[in-house]
Amino acid sequence: MGYLREDFRWATMIPALSVGSTSGLGLLVSHVAFATLIFSGPLAPYASQGIGLVLFGCFAGCLIVALAGGYRGAIAGLSPALVIVMAYVGATMDAEGHARFVTTVAALAIGAAGTGAFCVLVGRFGLANLVRFIPFPVAGGFVAGIGAAVCLAAMSMMGAELHWSRMPLLFEPAVLARWLPGVLFGVGLYFAMKRWRNPLILPLSVVLAVAGYHVAIAVSGMSGSEAREAGLLFTGTAEGRLWPAIGPADLASIDWAALSGQLTNLLVLVLVALICVVMSLAGLEVALGEDLDWDREFRAAGAGSVVAGLGGGTFLCMIVPASFRSRLFGASTRLTGVVCALVIGAALVFGDGPLELVPVSLIGGILVFAGIGMIEEGLVRSYRRLPWPEYGILVLIVVVINVLGLIEGVATGMLATLAFFALRLARVDPVAGRFTGLERRSKRVRTPPERAILLERGERVHGYRLRGYLFFGSAWPLTDRLKQSLADASAPTCLILDLKGVSGFDFSAVSVLGRFLQSASGSGVRVVLSASSEALRDGLARNVPASVFEELVLEPNEDRALERAEDLVIEAWSTEAESEDEHRPSLLMRSADELERYLDRQVAFEELTEELAPWLDERTHGTGESLTETESSGVGVRLLVAGRATVRDAAGNRLEECGPGDAVRPRAAQDGKPASVVADEPCRTVSLRRDTWRWLEEHEAPLALKLYRYLFA
Repeated sequence: MGYLREDFRWATMIPALSVGSTSGLGLLVSHVAFATLIFSGPLAPYASQGIGLVLFGCFAGCLIVALAGGYRGAIAGLSPALVIVMAYVGATMDAEGHARFVTTVAALAIGAAGTGAFCVLVGRFGLANLVRFIPFPVAGGFVAGIGAAVCLAAMSMMGAELHWSRMPLLFEPAVLARWLPGVLFGVGLYFAMKRWRNPLILPLSVVLAVAGYHVAIAVSGMSGSEAREAGLLFTGTAEGRLWPAIGPADLASIDWAALSGQLTNLLVLVLVALICVVMSLAGLEVALGEDLDWDREFRAAGAGSVVAGLGGGTFLCMIVPASFRSRLFGASTRLTGVVCALVIGAALVFGDGPLELVPVSLIGGILVFAGIGMIEEGLVRSYRRLPWPEYGILVLIVVVINVLGLIEGVATGMLATLAFFALRLARVDPVAGRFTGLERRSKRVRTPPERAILLERGERVHGYRLRGYLFFGSAWPLTDRLKQSLADASAPTCLILDLKGVSGFDFSAVSVLGRFLQSASGSGVRVVLSASSEALRDGLARNVPASVFEELVLEPNEDRALERAEDLVIEAWSTEAESEDEHRPSLLMRSADELERYLDRQVAFEELTEELAPWLDERTHGTGESLTETESSGVGVRLLVAGRATVRDAAGNRLEECGPGDAVRPRAAQDGKPASVVADEPCRTVSLRRDTWRWLEEHEAPLALKLYRYLFA
């Protein structure tokens, strides 16, 4: 309880009481409007009880989130986005009279408690990051679409039917008197709050609007009862009691068949509730400029919703403007949320008597105010943030939600977003780079004739470095490019596909790549796959003929792939040379200069080792044995006299090959880790100690200089 004592200090009590009471009054007014919309139409006779349920849910949820949440100063309430879904549940409930009301309450309570329990599990097992990633166009379209639906529902509540065939009736005096004051109040409240951003504007404007409305009724000579009969004032039906709205005896009236028919809508309610939690937390993070503990906030919102649901209330999440107001006015304390909850709870004590003074147009105006705010947040502000294709998806979602329905709108948005993502991904070139055998060589040491062959035929090796995620949208253009290279006049002998930069692939990519392998096999082109995953190899093995898969060359890295490609080019040249005798003389002419340089170097090496023989230590090494010595051995340089060795990094990748005449000494790989030199076959080396080398520099300077020239030539 120490953290509670810290939050309830005298220094923070005044700001907490001020901000908490103001936020509580604002939530009280808005939640009365939300409840009136939820329990409208066939459920209108039970509007007072519905208001009691919504207010109890707000009271319980706000109190628990304030005490258990990670952000001090949190204010929780019912999101307008949930109102439409909850109203849809009541409107589609297949029951009548009191059974319809009780069954609707049971459905909403089960939805709130179940969603809350799910949120608790998400937070308990640290899964919040798995549900926080929602495409921005979908989230924005969802918010704006719900806002537009709230505005339309508010107009319907105020007696305005927005069907094109009944538009002229909207301007009849009796109809105009019901909806115009509410619209003017909602629009005026929106601009006033946007201009001055004072939390007192909402409760004070409500008091003034109620007073002004009653003055207008009195001037017109209409009594309060006549105004209620005309639908101008709210009609209370709870007989003075707002909560509990139902008792244990009412549970017998639940229509379980009708309740089971709402399963789909309850699943939508869960989805919308999760979106509301995610968007509220993300919005509050942006407003505060700091990170929140999402798992803890999920647990707090879930626990509050479970308690609210068991009491017949509704699902709750943090209200961003009210929660940010706590930070803005120095009331970042749990007492702020507690005061807010107590203000709402006090309304439950007074009953529904004061509600009979509330004009219906005022409730509609508050809904218009909330709807316009959501439209601005989702539609207007997004206009400057999003490129036009994504903004078009957002607008599409808004239209579909208000024409076809919430589920259809969200589903359309997700499908459109996925299609747009696939289109953009398909436009990313999967080829990160191209090379030929002339531009890149393997690290294997080649003989002069082999180097001459590769110099002449290196362009017969075509290499492609691939990147990103390969799927149906990118695989087709890629294989088309590869097939074009097979049909060119300079068709390759070997084609390398380096897959090191590929993050993944789908079945379509495997299928398309398999068909290309068959085309390459039919054209006599060998394909080498570098750094392919086991999943890709298994997929190709199942989707190409066995004869084609056997021709496929699989190598762990690009260097090995280049070596195999070079071997294939040399092998192809040898086959041609056997049938065409002119190949061998031409090869001898091309390799003469390089062969001469190679022989000159070998002669220089033999002369150098003969002159240094009195100071050299000879050693033999078996296959697989390390040729490098530790620094403590005192070896200054080691020269490979016979055999072949490979320099490898810590992961076993080949960095370089060494042959007779090469210097072998300890070295580091590119990552700074030590590299090893391992004998590929029995080797013979000679070494010169460091102290001997220094003696040569002092007493045999010409010989030491000759050694330096050889090593660094």
